[in-house]
Formats: sequence, structure tokens, C-alpha cells
Amino acid sequence: MAPTAHPVSWGLTLSLLVLAYLFGSLSGSLLLGRLRGVDIRTLGSGNAGGTNALRTQGWRFALGTVLIDIGKGALATWLAVHWMPEATRTWAEYLAALAAVAGHVWPLFHGFRGGKGAATLVGALAVAWPVALPAVLAVWLLCLLSTGYVGLSTVLAAISLPLFALVSGAGAIRIVFALVAAALLVYTHRANLARLRAGTESRFERVRVFRRQGTKS
Repeated sequence: MAPTAHPVSWGLTLSLLVLAYLFGSLSGSLLLGRLRGVDIRTLGSGNAGGTNALRTQGWRFALGTVLIDIGKGALATWLAVHWMPEATRTWAEYLAALAAVAGHVWPLFHGFRGGKGAATLVGALAVAWPVALPAVLAVWLLCLLSTGYVGLSTVLAAISLPLFALVSGAGAIRIVFALVAAALLVYTHRANLARLRAGTESRFERVRVFRRQGTKS
């Protein structure tokens, strides 16, 4: 009886990953943009993510974008947790999370031109590894309040994930997942890093709370 469980498990895993990728391909900004008659990839930075949505379409549009992108990452990972057999669940949920992020970055339904994957990864972490989420978000927020650079804040938050995995004594599966996720987000933010080096990266001056307090004192 045991040998027959293996092929079924792999078939279910493949189906799950395809479904997770398809969920990831549902880009929040591009779906909402169709309702508004705009494609934000032709505006601002050209990125189909929440930051460009905020800059070009306003906070309501950006909020809807982020909620959709977080939600699809959470849903893809939730399906893995509830569908997969216990023997494969521990790694399948992280593969599903990465598949959803990949779908967001290279969406099938939008010409393989999507966003950078941060919000989708947040949704996946909320389900698969919720204890890591506060630490990652804290790094992101502290960097944003200090520098005003969203891209830099996201990159540092992504890098903090494998560091958190090592410090917290996470297992090998989570460490590998954290390294792959961090590498993917650094890759998708490579243009931001290039603009930082060139001194041309846009920043949100209004959120630089720490610098303002330091200036007043």
C-alpha cells in the first residue's frame, strides 16, 4: 500500500504548485487597473506593485492592490497546508509560497510582466511561518522610517528572513526557503539598488520620522 501513496502525493504537489502559480499571476494592480482603464506598468516606475500604485493611482487603489497581492500568497499557502498529506506538507507549503511569488513576478495572465513579489511573500509568511513575520516587518518599517526608501527597506527585510531562520534555529526546509525568497526579492529589486547607487532612487520624505526627530533635537 505504501508505494502507491508516493505518485499520488507528487501528482497532488504538482497540481498545487500550478494552482499557486496561477493565483500568483492574478496581479492586484493590473486587475484593478483594468476596471479603471489604466495599466500602471506604463506609469511611474513601470512596476505592477503597491508602491507604484500608490504613487500613480492613490492610496485606495494601492490598498486594494496590496490586499489582493497579500491574499493570493496567503491562499496559495493555505491550500498547501490543508490539501497536502502530513508527510509532504512541511515542504509543499513553502514551494507553494514560492510559486505564488513567482506568479506575481512573472504572471501568466499579464505577459509575464508583474510586480516584485514582496506583498505576496508577506501573505505566504502569514500562513506558513507567522512567527517570522513581525521580525521581517519590523526591519522593513525601521528602514523605511529611517531612509524613506521603499525598495531598500524591502531588500533589507528580505535579507533579514534567512538571518531570522538561522538565529531562531529553524529547520533546513525553512532556511532554504528563506534563502531562495530573499534572493528572489533582491533580484526583483535590482533596479532599485542600481538607482540607489546612482543616487536617483525615489524616496518618501514624509515618512522619515527618525530623521525629522533627530533634526529637531
